[in-house]
Amino acid sequence: MRLNKVNLRRFSDAVRIPTYDRNTLTPGILHLSVGNFHRGHMAVYLDELFEQGQDLDWAIVGAGLRPSAVGMRETLKAQDYLTTVVELAPKAISAQIISSMVDFLPSDPNIIHDALTDGQIRIVSMTITESGYYIDAATGEFAADHPEMIRDAKSPDNPTSLFGVIVKALKARRDAGIDPFTVLSCDNLPGNGNITRQTVLGLARLGDPELADWIAASVSFPNNMVDRIVPATTDRERRLVVDHFGIIDELPVVCEPFRQWVVEDNFPSGRPHLEKVGVQFVSDVSGYELMKLRILNAAHASMCYPALLLGHHFVHDAMADPDIFQWLKTLLTQEAIPTLKPLPNVNYNQYLDKVLERFSN
Repeated sequence: MRLNKVNLRRFSDAVRIPTYDRNTLTPGILHLSVGNFHRGHMAVYLDELFEQGQDLDWAIVGAGLRPSAVGMRETLKAQDYLTTVVELAPKAISAQIISSMVDFLPSDPNIIHDALTDGQIRIVSMTITESGYYIDAATGEFAADHPEMIRDAKSPDNPTSLFGVIVKALKARRDAGIDPFTVLSCDNLPGNGNITRQTVLGLARLGDPELADWIAASVSFPNNMVDRIVPATTDRERRLVVDHFGIIDELPVVCEPFRQWVVEDNFPSGRPHLEKVGVQFVSDVSGYELMKLRILNAAHASMCYPALLLGHHFVHDAMADPDIFQWLKTLLTQEAIPTLKPLPNVNYNQYLDKVLERFSN
């Protein structure tokens, strides 16, 4: 059967389905650039929070300006914005249907602007990839000479970029006396909040320095560390969901069981109580980012060279080689972990063991 709200209850024997009443949800988050990672990460955390009957006024509205958003919206709208999220472990497969998204806006800057100026929206989150932040590759600073940024600075009332729409909406909220939303980048970038702030302020300053000063003083851009391996969806994943669960889902998300989210707790306009479903809120995320870079990322990069030389093509095959496995564990234990400062309630050796387990999946 096709995935939609009419058929939802019919899937209850095969997967976990939402037990909360979707009609009681109201939007609190507008997420820009809806992809697999968002639907397998933030959307899952919020769905589990709603299952507890908590914070039902923090549902997600999707939006996007890229051409790919048009097809994504049409597909998700046809299945009432429901998503099957499948967790694959070496010896197990399980699934849940996620219902935390309640709308997906057309790819029209004016429609998205109107939604952003609604006081109900208190967080604007995004997953736009590293290349979407208008960063000068040579300096790491805001690319003020980028044609899209020049255009939006000259026509701030008719922006075409995501950041132009954000700046316009923040100005409208300021002028209307509506509290600004928090801007939350969920891209896998160190200092993702700082980078987002740099781009928003850089664009605002090109056209309206006074507005840029107000944004700098009034708008929060929390850094956060995200982690979950979420591959792209292909026909293989669609067939897997049909074969195992009897669900025809055009955009399922298949991912690993592990997920992590560490967020700086700086949300002046409020936030959902995601700590109740495993999100860590901290004052400074930099130590957690460094842990991930020096253990997970370094392990992935280091392992690939000997693995290729020994003829392994897939990561899990390399991890099944006892020489590579032991070499990698020794490398990270002796060379990476000693460079890290202690973090509260974090055992680096246990974190490394989990990374090796994940790579073996």
